[in-house]
Amino acid sequence: MGNAEKNKTGLLARFQLAWRTNPLFSTGVALIVMVVVQTLALTMNSSFASFGDWFQNWLFNWISLLRNNAAIGIIALGMTFVIISGGIDLSVGSVYVAVGAFTMMLLDTGANGWLKAMGLTGVPAILIALVLAMLFGGLLGEGNGLLISYGRMPPFIATLGAMQILRSVTQYCMKMQSPTLPETYKGIARLGIGGQQLMPILYWAVLAGAMYFISRQTTFGRYVFAIGSNERTTRLSGVNVRKVKRRVYALTGFLVAIAAIIQTSRIGSMDYASAGSGFEMDAIAAVIVGGTSMSGGRGSIVGTVFGTLIVAVMNNLLNLIGVDPYLSAAFKGAIIIGAVLLQRKDKA
Repeated sequence: MGNAEKNKTGLLARFQLAWRTNPLFSTGVALIVMVVVQTLALTMNSSFASFGDWFQNWLFNWISLLRNNAAIGIIALGMTFVIISGGIDLSVGSVYVAVGAFTMMLLDTGANGWLKAMGLTGVPAILIALVLAMLFGGLLGEGNGLLISYGRMPPFIATLGAMQILRSVTQYCMKMQSPTLPETYKGIARLGIGGQQLMPILYWAVLAGAMYFISRQTTFGRYVFAIGSNERTTRLSGVNVRKVKRRVYALTGFLVAIAAIIQTSRIGSMDYASAGSGFEMDAIAAVIVGGTSMSGGRGSIVGTVFGTLIVAVMNNLLNLIGVDPYLSAAFKGAIIIGAVLLQRKDKA
């Protein structure tokens, strides 16, 4: 066997080893393949006068894709911590709609606006509303954490109950309300940069960087991984497991609140019956596709960002090639099943 063949065999072996043992590598490769396929589909579905026209269309398509998936991407960051700790959170969609409704009632420019009734308007009212909305989201997440850590309820049951309660109560409270938001508040997400609304993407990027730092460089992050790997051993080593779990769910609620703020600012309204519906599955899909183990103890924020992009590109690709929208959930489910099957290498 010649040197060229030996090098080729060696590269293939290293690739196979990395694919089997490094979830971030396999997720990155999958994302590259998806991007290439999407680019080909975009090119074949349209005709362009020049390379400049093609590139502009490709760039705008990506900006739209990233902007539309920023909220899910932010929620998935919190879901990463939850799943790494060995839990699950099915309430994120309902927390999202509850925080959105709360924020809109605070800032309502009509007669029913809570802050307006207190004589607070303009930028001061917006700042107060932002702080209260994030606190509200954190408190809702903290409630989940208390049920799980002190009530000793399974995360699935606790967050399933919270999902039903929050959405139902929100719909009841908002059935006679039609709040309108001040234009200044809408600038949070609509502020233009180079003629494009890039703020949601920038918020997502900054939060991803912050969550990466927390997961890798803080004691809290190390405890989250330790609890997911072996909760009993972590407890015996002196870690306050209950406190860490509470903080994990509170952090998720906080991030969901930020996503709700961004979306209400960008859209200017909210459909309380359907807003946030399915967000829990989208976030879980992004986390699992990104290589985070459902059994806990392993995962990464970078992988979750990659996973979010894979799911987003897949949805965009299905639209480009004309797949019936009713089948999009089926493809998403297939990707989740495939990602979990690939995680069998954990036990190899």
